[in-house]
Amino acid sequence: MREGRPLTPDQTRDALDEVLARARAGDEAAFVQLYRALHPRVLRYAASLVGADAEDVAAEAWLHVARDLPAFRGDGDGFRAWVTTITRNRALDHHRSRGRRPVVLDDVLAFTDRPSGDDTAADAVERLSTARAIALVATLPREQAEAVMLRAVVGLDVAAAAQVLGKQPGAVRVAAHRGLKRLAAELSRRAEPARRRATP
Repeated sequence: MREGRPLTPDQTRDALDEVLARARAGDEAAFVQLYRALHPRVLRYAASLVGADAEDVAAEAWLHVARDLPAFRGDGDGFRAWVTTITRNRALDHHRSRGRRPVVLDDVLAFTDRPSGDDTAADAVERLSTARAIALVATLPREQAEAVMLRAVVGLDVAAAAQVLGKQPGAVRVAAHRGLKRLAAELSRRAEPARRRATP
């Protein structure tokens, strides 16, 4: 992979492993690639846990990652799970330090990437859809919400999600399945009035 080329979260394992190895060796440009690839998903996950304070929690998580990266041992998939675990731990610390308060989801996703030549209107609609999706997931029981976020938003496999949550893979699989079923039922319920109006 050429140095400085953007890394996306969905690239091959080999590409992520290569950039991770360079970042662990102290290559700042490689760390920036990892950050840009994973930060939007980390921020969305943090938003599902702490709402409007997601930026602060994500920033603390990345400081921890930058400090401990040279000691990290594992591949790209393990790195994603490690970063997610750190984010979750920072979110739990945040709740403990501020006391339990309800999650308020606002436009915390507005700063997930830098300005570009993309279609601003389409970006705004996508961000709004993402915020609504996260708000809908947040209505699930906590165990189901976290399983859905880790699997569908962060993109972790069942084993990595189980590692982050400290649960057995089967329990995570069941929680994600139940959460997705509940979301599907809720979306269907919300769509029903529109279907009735459309029927002559």
